[in-house]
Amino acid sequence: MSDPRVLSVSFAGAHRFSKARALQIRLIAGLGVEADAHAGATVKHRSRVEKDSTQPNLRQVHLMHAELFEELARKGFTVGPGDLGENITTRGLDLLSLPRGALLHMGDGAVIEITGLRNPCSQLDGFQPGLMKATLERAPDGSLIRKAGVMGIVLAGGFVHPGDAIRVQTPRGPQEPLQPV
Repeated sequence: MSDPRVLSVSFAGAHRFSKARALQIRLIAGLGVEADAHAGATVKHRSRVEKDSTQPNLRQVHLMHAELFEELARKGFTVGPGDLGENITTRGLDLLSLPRGALLHMGDGAVIEITGLRNPCSQLDGFQPGLMKATLERAPDGSLIRKAGVMGIVLAGGFVHPGDAIRVQTPRGPQEPLQPV
């Protein structure tokens, strides 16, 4: 895909499924999105906190491709930016094919390192029945394909706005496919 861009930015100060769209978000190195409930050096997702609250937070920023919304619309779902809990909605970038460790440069110097795939959960069905299944499919080899976006950590802070260009930098050496984090 060409000319990848930020379509929308969102955050929520409390743990809730959808996030409110904003004119900008501020990324803070090592923490995530300023004022977002999932920001922090250690895990903030409630299910992960219950297991071990000292784990590093590999899910500081949730990114989702707007092309998924179009795919879901063809299946009868109505989904827009921020609805599925993402902080950054992209257009023109195949997020799911990025390797682990890919760097996304955007905004006024912000850098996000991609850590892995978002694992769709049953909360999707609470938003719209059947949505979780619609974000999953099987590859020809039978493996599960998760389409609900990717997660990352903030390496360099900065402000990110809708319309900002995204520059992808892939890691040197062998490319590791994304796994759920």
